[in-house]
This record gives sequence, C-alpha cells and structure tokens, in this order.
Amino acid sequence: MTTAVLTDTHCHIDAYDNPLAVLDDARAAGVHVIAVTEDPGKYRLLRTRLGRRDGVDVALGFHPLRAGAASPHDLARFLRLLPQATWIGEIGLDFSRAGVATRKQQLRVFEAILADPQVRTRPVTVHSRGAERETIARLAQAHVPAILHWYTGPLAAVDDALNAGLWFSINPAMVRSKKAVPLLQRLPPERVLLETDGPFARSGSRPAVPSDLLGTLDHLAQLWAMTTGEARKAVANNEQRLRCTASEPPPA
Repeated sequence: MTTAVLTDTHCHIDAYDNPLAVLDDARAAGVHVIAVTEDPGKYRLLRTRLGRRDGVDVALGFHPLRAGAASPHDLARFLRLLPQATWIGEIGLDFSRAGVATRKQQLRVFEAILADPQVRTRPVTVHSRGAERETIARLAQAHVPAILHWYTGPLAAVDDALNAGLWFSINPAMVRSKKAVPLLQRLPPERVLLETDGPFARSGSRPAVPSDLLGTLDHLAQLWAMTTGEARKAVANNEQRLRCTASEPPPA
C-alpha cells in the first residue's frame, strides 16, 4: 500500500544554512515542502535557485512586516507574479508590537491581494499574529479558503474561522506547547494540516525541519485516538480537499 505523502505547508526553506540538504531529508521522509517567501523578490530568487526540483513548491509571499513598508510597485509586482504561483504565502496581518505601527499599510496590501480573484484558486498560508479576528473576517469576506499558520489567537475566534472554511496548520513546537493544548483539542481533525515554520520554529533544541512532521503526526494521532497511519491518511485527505476547495468558484 502506498504511504500518503505529507505536506509541510509553511517552511522558510531559504532561511536554513543548507536548504538543499533539508529538502533531500524531507523527500526521504515522504514530506513535500511548500517554501514560503516574504516578498516578491525573494520568491523570484528562490524559484531560480531551486529550479524544477522535485518535492518542493515555492509560494509567492508578502509578509505583513514587509508589506508595511511596501511601495505600490512592490504590490504591483506581487499581483503580476500571481499567475505563475501554485501556492501563496506568507501573507496576512501582524498587529503585534512588531507590526502595529504599520497597521494601515498592512491592511491596504492584504485587502488588495485578497481582492484578486486568482487568490481564491490557490492554497494560501496566512500569518495572523495579534490580528486574528481582523484576518479571519477579511478571509471570510473574500471567500478565500486559507490556512491559518501557527494560530495563537483567542479560542473564541476559532469557530468563526471554521465557519469561514479556514484551516489550521500545526507544527512541532505547537504539539509540545501547553499553551496550544486548548486549540488542538478544539480543532476537528478534518481541518488540520501540517507545517514546520522552520527554521524559526523549534523541534526540541534545534530548528524544526520538514521530516519532523512525522513526530507531529504521532502527537496528533494520539490526540485523535487514531493510529499514525490513520492520522497520516486523514491529513493527506485534508490537503486534497483544500486543493479542491481552492479550485472552486466562490459562492455567488
């Protein structure tokens, strides 16, 4: 029987010391990598560097902390590159201490991206730190079936996200965190995907890598009272449903 491939839906592959070695390790572990980027320029550079390498898709991103200082030219460049991107991310909002000063600029960029119909036809991985309710509301309004990456917001907003058709990606740091337990218990298994957010997230004492998702899956299987094989199949089915949802036209 063929083992279902796992997908790391949010990995900063260009931030590792040896990205190609990390990708080789991921491929050996049966993990496909979505290499998120922080701005259109980094997207183009990473696509050029990786070429047509198997086991990885480069996502077109515009991190909110970069979007806050963006020019109209930067936004136009992002929108111009959209047709060639198979995944979008990392985009979103950040109203934490690091980003609150550029709140208005972030909203302008995020809303302009969500207004483009092409965004509804690709999987999207979204940053929402300190701006969870605003992020969820705008994704719901735009009918974008996005993934909320490393969600740390209020539990009261989780139901709003689920009702909007949003997904949640879980990483190795989250399954080892007591703070994340209430979220993990609240999420239905059919709305869960995987990520590392490596190398920024940690797996024990070192940066997380895509192959660590095997351990994350073990934790989720225990939480869901499933075998690891059943949990792997469930997560793989979730990704397939996400892709199908992203290709459907929005409701009238």
